[in-house]
Amino acid sequence: MSDKIKKVVLAYSGGLDTSIILKWLMETYHCEVIAFAADLGQGEEVAPIEEKAKKTGASKVYIDDLREEFVRDFVFPTIQAGAIYEASYLLGTSVARPLIAKRQIEIAHQEGADAVAHGATGKGNDQVRFELTYLSLDPNIRVIAPWREWSFRSRSDLIAYAKEHGIPVPVTKEKPYSSDRNLLHISFEGGILEDPWNEPPEDMFVMSVSPEAAPDTPRYITISFESGIPVAIDGKRLSPATLLESLNQIAGENGIGRVDMVENRYVGMKSRGVYETPGGTVLHTAHRALESITLDREVMHLKDSLMPKIAELIYYGYWYAPEMQVLWKTIEETQKEVTGDVRLKLYKGNCMVVGRRSPYSLYSEDFATFEADEVYQQSDASGFIRLNALRLRIRRLMEEKRTRG
Repeated sequence: MSDKIKKVVLAYSGGLDTSIILKWLMETYHCEVIAFAADLGQGEEVAPIEEKAKKTGASKVYIDDLREEFVRDFVFPTIQAGAIYEASYLLGTSVARPLIAKRQIEIAHQEGADAVAHGATGKGNDQVRFELTYLSLDPNIRVIAPWREWSFRSRSDLIAYAKEHGIPVPVTKEKPYSSDRNLLHISFEGGILEDPWNEPPEDMFVMSVSPEAAPDTPRYITISFESGIPVAIDGKRLSPATLLESLNQIAGENGIGRVDMVENRYVGMKSRGVYETPGGTVLHTAHRALESITLDREVMHLKDSLMPKIAELIYYGYWYAPEMQVLWKTIEETQKEVTGDVRLKLYKGNCMVVGRRSPYSLYSEDFATFEADEVYQQSDASGFIRLNALRLRIRRLMEEKRTRG
């Protein structure tokens, strides 16, 4: 079917895989390739993309600044949901893929492209995330996944191909781990990290200093939320992307946000990943603290029961699935009164909540005090406990009756 493809929109980063893929698509499908790169906060990685893509053979290059949309519509809702995969991963790559894929489909429609392509491997999660989004938004689009088609078997093969075709790539055999960066995080995998016993080298980290190298004086900050959305740092209102970028700097300087974990991929294998998520770590901690005084107990517990499912769906790539839309509506309902301020103390890798306040606070000093009060009758607890113990007492009585025969 290769002769039927005339134009492909490739999700292009300028890294090893997509640099090879651009050339490979042209050679294999004899088609026009449009390179698309989403600026999600990769920093200096974005600047050389256009020139590099054109030199490699792209007929056109799109570089879209999606930073505000990314944080506003993808990162902040994930923080509202409190979604953390397997209790550790703040989903930095997972929440970026549906946005990239969505914009890729839009460009394909705009350019009249026959197909879209991505650089995800056949072993990873990203192939699922990209393709579930593609097919959710355009069920008729042709998808090309080179890692599932070509004869290359390793990144070493790709490096050799790049040298053969004069394609500059940022990965060498001496430093073979790959990374993915956006405003929420940077991830590292592969190479030395494939052995889960190996400690990540310190010179690998980009967004944070080690806790040992962090300042000896703690940093206090106050984050303000409106309906579960962070809007200000220390009273200064900022746009979503600017707020997260500022928090990344503040938290990173204090050694916050490093995670080293072995996670369960959707395709079935375990994978070791190292992440830096400085600003996101602070936001998750602050948001949870504000919920602790603004959410009703049963609402909080219900939301807590949904959090692992939401994280799993995001991780697996079901951002646009109908079940996610139902869950988002539920989360939005819980966040209506999650408004207020949280004060945090950042110190050598630790993010500690030291204050929280809200006009919608359900916390009452009158009821919670250990001092004398006139609003709570402690004797009421006797009946409460006795009723709740009733089934336990009956069960034990029946056991004793059976034992006596």
